[in-house]
Amino acid sequence: MENRLNAAAIWLLILLQGAFVALGERTRDKMYEPIGGASCFRRLNGTHQTGCSSTYSGSVGVLHLINVDADLEFLLTSAPSPPYAPMIPPHLFTRSNLMRLKEAGPKNISVVLLINKATQMKQFSHELNCPNQYSGLNSSSETCDASNSAKNWNPWGTGLLHEDFPFPIYYIADLDQVDKLEKCFHKFNNYNYETHALRSLCAVEVKAFMSAAVNTEVCMRRTNFINNLGGSKYCDPLEGRNVYATLYPRKPAVENGLDTVHTNEKFILVSCRLDTASMFDGVGLGAMDSLLGFAVFTQVAYLLRQLLPAQSLLPDSLRNVLFVTFNGESYDYIGSQRFVYDMEHLDFPPKSAQSPPIAFDNIEFMLDIGTLDDIANIKLHALTGTTRAKQILEQLNNYAKSPRYGFNLDIQSEMSAHLPPTSAQSFLRRDRNFSALILNARPTNKYYHSIYDDIDNVDFNYANTSKDFTQLAEVNDFKNLRADSVQMKVRNVSSILAMTLYQTLTGKEYTGTKVANPVLADEFLYCFLQSADCPLFKASSYPSSQLTNLPPMRYISVLGGSQESSGYTYRLLGYLLSQPQPDIPKENCTNLPLHFFAGFNNIGECRLTTQNYSHALSPAFIVDGYEWSSGQYSTWTESTWSLFSARIFLRPSNVHQITTLSVGIVVLIISFCLVYIISSRSEVLFEDLPASNAALPLPTAC
Repeated sequence: MENRLNAAAIWLLILLQGAFVALGERTRDKMYEPIGGASCFRRLNGTHQTGCSSTYSGSVGVLHLINVDADLEFLLTSAPSPPYAPMIPPHLFTRSNLMRLKEAGPKNISVVLLINKATQMKQFSHELNCPNQYSGLNSSSETCDASNSAKNWNPWGTGLLHEDFPFPIYYIADLDQVDKLEKCFHKFNNYNYETHALRSLCAVEVKAFMSAAVNTEVCMRRTNFINNLGGSKYCDPLEGRNVYATLYPRKPAVENGLDTVHTNEKFILVSCRLDTASMFDGVGLGAMDSLLGFAVFTQVAYLLRQLLPAQSLLPDSLRNVLFVTFNGESYDYIGSQRFVYDMEHLDFPPKSAQSPPIAFDNIEFMLDIGTLDDIANIKLHALTGTTRAKQILEQLNNYAKSPRYGFNLDIQSEMSAHLPPTSAQSFLRRDRNFSALILNARPTNKYYHSIYDDIDNVDFNYANTSKDFTQLAEVNDFKNLRADSVQMKVRNVSSILAMTLYQTLTGKEYTGTKVANPVLADEFLYCFLQSADCPLFKASSYPSSQLTNLPPMRYISVLGGSQESSGYTYRLLGYLLSQPQPDIPKENCTNLPLHFFAGFNNIGECRLTTQNYSHALSPAFIVDGYEWSSGQYSTWTESTWSLFSARIFLRPSNVHQITTLSVGIVVLIISFCLVYIISSRSEVLFEDLPASNAALPLPTAC
């Protein structure tokens, strides 16, 4: 009977505990309302830290809506109950305003909320006026002049991406969430400001604590020391993967010949940038920043694959084209710096590729596709006006101005050290005599490296034609598409570049009628701007692959982070540059370079591919004893963090908090007094009870 009662008591306690937990969770849910968004985070380089961080337990601030400059002025000069969390629309998220908030310090400003009310926004770029200013050619003033908007590459840049803020900055894109915040502000905060300190106010708590501090050198030293003791890391190097492919398959290296350079093998290096950047985690499509150049790059590769004859039929049968997408270029050219380093040490391609190394002597020239903000105003840049540069410019304009194709473009040139911030600078920094040509448009992107460089910024409308994007187009096809649509602009530039390279490789002018297919550009942009669950990605994946309906993130990230963009690029280049192998069944198409793709009709097809990965990790992290402040290589790292979260609640007034604390102290004192009195008078209060030692038997003699 006693055991049953004990069991019943235990079950009762468990049920009561569960009820209290559920009650506590319901109470918490009533007290706090979660807010979805994206947080600014901390990155570090060899000399300083940038970004944002909350306090360890989270930063709390009273909501205050900023509609005009006067609202911000009131908050900075007459705030009645700090700290505050200003809600700032994009058009007021300026350098001057943010620096004033930074100067006010975390005692007055503890959180900044960027709300997605972009109706008055005219520009929004927080990159430097001269991106990658200190990692290109040795003299940075040669390539870019930050003080002269006509001579820099991002006239609208504020540089906030490279500032360090003592509070978290949280971006809220969902308009319903923004409306929730504004209603809470108007209901509890937006009246009788002189009584703010006397009543409860609507506040927000943001948790975005960053583990790293000071700079990369300090952070890596702390990380390595802690790791030796089995602890956690404070920061990780920015790290990803470059993706490359050759137009024609290369011959595998003979046994014991992996370190032997084939000096008679020549390559035209065609490159573009794979990544983009923004202030907030996981947000930023880089539509105009790098995606248009990437789209042109893809079209050029596919058009050449379709137009050119077999390699053995070229005038030089050992000539090839090496296509490379560099990752991490937004952070001091991580991918291209590592590519150059590997080529210097004969480590490219990686040993796993089982092909001979490629040295600089194998590179005939480089054609780097930069940012194409304004496709109607493209320039061919080179450090000096070499014969090669003049020849390529003449060929480009021959096709750009030809009435046969109707592209109606006039490609200008600039042969000087005023070079755009592209991957070619890593090659020219090593050797100013390296033959590098850069195709770049004049800067018009007012949202460079920001969350608003999106589908609207390039005016993309998905045509969704359901037509076969693997077929080349005729010159007069697709008259239903607007001539000024982004798909047709990509078609025009891609065709001009491919025709020029065709002439360079064959020695003959291109006279055909086939041009790049705007449907391929349409599908490419849809995949990277709207949804990865798209026809192009499906065709270049394994049959029946499950794809996400979100566009791939193109931030370089860290080891173990998202590498979606390089993964999709790997499959895409593999599919578009591969050769069909109809006689090889699926069960035999398992080992590279053979790859089994779904294909346009999703029935599956075996192809001979040439694509592969190379490491995009700065040499600074593999060179023993590297001097972190030397500026030779990129030193960017990313801080570790536990979580990002935001929630709103009613923050009690100071009077309420003081009263609660005072009552608690009084109750504590009274409790101690009562316990002391009861303890000291226990014999009187409990005299009927036997003494504690009454049950002990009296001692007996031995």
